Amino acid sequence: MHYEDVILFILAKANQRVHSRFKPMFQRYGLTPMQSLVLTALFQDEGLPAGEIGRRLVLDSATLSGVLARMEEGGWLIRSTPDGDRRVTNLHLTEKAIGIRDAMLNDVEAMNREVLSVFKPEERLLLERMLKDLWC
Repeated sequence: MHYEDVILFILAKANQRVHSRFKPMFQRYGLTPMQSLVLTALFQDEGLPAGEIGRRLVLDSATLSGVLARMEEGGWLIRSTPDGDRRVTNLHLTEKAIGIRDAMLNDVEAMNREVLSVFKPEERLLLERMLKDLWC
């Protein structure tokens, strides 16, 4: 077997290519790709508990804590504890985050279309389904 046929290599190279396309777009907003995913989840469901964000994005608590701390310092989100229960931390968007919502989501949509433009529509759906099957 050649290294080019090892699925680890294939997925790693595809990830590098896609990541290199998205990263500059998010840098224009002052975000990392992971921070943009947190914002996207909060755009869908404002006020989610931090643990739920971690579950949805498949992040361990140490990684999530660091991402959230940097986002809070950057003015992207605010943490709150409902009813004073310190075991639960809900995440809320700031005006800064709300202000970029539409532009960022439009940029992400455009980048998705651009990256996937090499595929026919039915191939895109199949690719997404197969990749999700690998990690779900």
